[in-house]
Amino acid sequence: QVQLVESGGGLVQAGGSLRLSCAASGSFFSINGMGWYRQAPGKQRELVAAITSGGSTNYTDSVKGRFTISRDNAKNTVYLQMNSLKPEDTAVYYCAAEIRKVWYSNPKGVNYWGQGTQVTVSS
Repeated sequence: QVQLVESGGGLVQAGGSLRLSCAASGSFFSINGMGWYRQAPGKQRELVAAITSGGSTNYTDSVKGRFTISRDNAKNTVYLQMNSLKPEDTAVYYCAAEIRKVWYSNPKGVNYWGQGTQVTVSS
């Protein structure tokens, strides 16, 4: 059974920093893309940042220059360093991954999600 376990959320003042971590565990062949989504109350879930297995990254415009996504393939872990946090960054942050369970599987996009971690930025 594959699991994504997140950590690192919490309460921080505006301008502060937090680092989220997400580790994949269980039995699988490999991990393709990994990323972070967020969902604020009353809003749709949105992609914050994504990273391919080769290290290419993509960010939503509102976090460019403030957030950095990275991954450690040896540890099956993805990170999100969040700096200069703003109250509008407040949301539940979800780790997501496209995981190949076996060598011949070909997932089409995200097929595993973490449980979510709350990030609250006070003004």
